[in-house]
Amino acid sequence: MISARERAAWGFVSPALIAIAIFFVIPVVSSLLLSLSDFDIYALADLGNMRFVGLQNYERLLTNPLFWQAMKNTVWFSVLGVPLAIGASLAAAVILNARTVKWRPVWRVMFFAPYVTTLVATAVLWNYLLHTRYGVINWVLTSVGLPAVDWLGDPNTSIPAILIFVVWKIFGYNMLIFLAVLQTVPDDLYEAARIDGAGPWARFIHVTLPAIAPTLLLVSIISVAGFFQLFAEPYVMTQGGPAQSTVTVLYFMYEEGFKWWNLGSASAVAFVLFLCIFAVTMVQLAVSRKLGGDHT
Repeated sequence: MISARERAAWGFVSPALIAIAIFFVIPVVSSLLLSLSDFDIYALADLGNMRFVGLQNYERLLTNPLFWQAMKNTVWFSVLGVPLAIGASLAAAVILNARTVKWRPVWRVMFFAPYVTTLVATAVLWNYLLHTRYGVINWVLTSVGLPAVDWLGDPNTSIPAILIFVVWKIFGYNMLIFLAVLQTVPDDLYEAARIDGAGPWARFIHVTLPAIAPTLLLVSIISVAGFFQLFAEPYVMTQGGPAQSTVTVLYFMYEEGFKWWNLGSASAVAFVLFLCIFAVTMVQLAVSRKLGGDHT
């Protein structure tokens, strides 16, 4: 029999559980069922037109060249973007954590401001900055005698150009996370390392990194998931071009679902993307445990 204390506990958590069921569990189950059907614009008008097709959506997806191009682009975004974003934000956090840096609150606000700025507005602004003829970046290049670059119109530079924008956009968020955990590292550890003759780099490797390892893992998981779900940036800046060089998996899912109205196929893309993110996260956790075990 449930005690009064247990009933009170269930009473407190039930609103959250109901919200999770309504806004997460039910939509996920519905999407899974949708991915096993041929739900399209005709079924949207009349559910009688919807048929159960099993795994056909997944089979067609895995034989679609555009899907593999999107997966390749997404992997490139993640492989290049995650280390760059984490490295830049960690370096900034270490610098701003030093007591010798003046105006630290001002620098923190400046670095964090892009993260809370509307993504579409900043993407449009960067489009102007990267413009081939009128952009500030190309104006600087031509001023020093270098040729202008078609940043968003060349398949070789479109991914790096978007990556720079994405890293700039999320840079401040990761920096604040690292800054918060750096302030919890005891000064005694750094003082002991200095007494032992360790320089700045040695103190960073042997004191800072082990102390922030759990947070570093958390930020890396969040960053990988974020880069695998890139959509708004290529949608606003390049519309997936040029030559489909910036089509991501999420962009491909959007076109399947809301351009061609193949909602069953789009749901299949969503679950394949989930499996990819889940697999990468499991690998990250396994590597983290192994390195942690080797360290101990």
